[in-house]
Amino acid sequence: MTRKLFGTDGIRGRANQEPMTATTALSVAMAAAKLFRRGEHRHRVVIGKDTRLSGYLLEPALTAGFIAQGMDVFLLGPLPTPAVAMLTKSLRADLGVMISASHNPYEDNGIKLFGPDGSKLSDELESQIEALMENGCDLAPADALGKAARLEDALGRYVEFVKGTFPSGLRLEGLKIVIDCANGAAYKVAPTVLWELGADVIPMAVQPDGRNINHKCGATQPQALCEAVLLHGADLGIALDGDADRLIMVDENGCVIDGDQLMALIASTWAQSGRLKHNTLVTTVMSNLGLERFLKKEKIEMIRTNVGDRYVVEEMRARGCNLGGEQSGHMILGDYSTTGDGLLTALQVLAVICESQKPTSEVCRLFEPVPQLLKSVRASRDVMNDPAFQSAIKAAEAKLNGAGRLLVRKSGTESLIRVMAEGDDQALVKRLVEDLADLAASA
Repeated sequence: MTRKLFGTDGIRGRANQEPMTATTALSVAMAAAKLFRRGEHRHRVVIGKDTRLSGYLLEPALTAGFIAQGMDVFLLGPLPTPAVAMLTKSLRADLGVMISASHNPYEDNGIKLFGPDGSKLSDELESQIEALMENGCDLAPADALGKAARLEDALGRYVEFVKGTFPSGLRLEGLKIVIDCANGAAYKVAPTVLWELGADVIPMAVQPDGRNINHKCGATQPQALCEAVLLHGADLGIALDGDADRLIMVDENGCVIDGDQLMALIASTWAQSGRLKHNTLVTTVMSNLGLERFLKKEKIEMIRTNVGDRYVVEEMRARGCNLGGEQSGHMILGDYSTTGDGLLTALQVLAVICESQKPTSEVCRLFEPVPQLLKSVRASRDVMNDPAFQSAIKAAEAKLNGAGRLLVRKSGTESLIRVMAEGDDQALVKRLVEDLADLAASA
């Protein structure tokens, strides 16, 4: 069944325009409630959000939809996406909802749904929700309506959970850390966790006003963090995105460390200690060829999936793996979490830094990336079906002659065509990407 609303990471769009309207949010909640209202127990749903202004629009609409279907609602307030996943499972809720457009600007928003086990819903379940939205849902009788309440200790529960994943006996004393919270969902919890573990914490982008989330800050725009690390003479910097499910780090020299390097570090560390299940890392088609070559030397198998952490999770579960992630910084540590968790991942990296007592730059740079270029352009999504464009892609692949990779795809969250190429010949990579991007934009 083809999905019209759901993309690779829930429903996303411009706030107060379809599909991100109160009307659609109400309909999504009613349909999801009907699908997950199973059994005779009192049904419950948890709802978290990031700091976007439009969260005030969508949260009450979703709440009303669930109550109308007889589900009790626990409102978490601003908390990271992984906190919603964790609390959905620990509170034995039937459903979890995160209101966020992740790394997008504040004008956008999104709705992410989690099942009772804390995992994002499958394509099939999302299709069933869309079908229920089209067909309409019966309302609960007056005496069976749900209730809503705020979970006052939600932040504290998540803080203690994350701290519990840090190795017992280790502390962060002596480390000066700049933490960039993107004026987003982790603006309270991230500095708290690091400080309580003993670090000298320098927080930035922790004054959300509804409109400044991800604005010149966070995991997708780490330039300010790089400057802050150098300014304060910090040992490292940590950048989260708007909903804190992804992580980018900066070393003591102000250089960015992406998700591929972090995956290489965690995978090799876990493999050496026997913790890496099936000696396998699951990642996406976007990960650098340099990571693949590094893992091969370490005798670690690498499995690629489509872009999107949900697809990484599905592959991990199918193969029984406990580590997966994306170059963009989504990292799924299956021993602890069911979804990407930037703060939890940062603690795993910090544990290695503490134990090694070496500089961040030495610990976190394990391979030399193959020259890679990604360009995103606004173009008709139908361009992917254009015979001339497909011919151009094949011609570009032939020019790489097996010495690199080419990937052209539609974005699952925005109206963009993404063109990525990598190979040892940097000039060739640049030329192929620019030519294909220009062709897509003009088609």
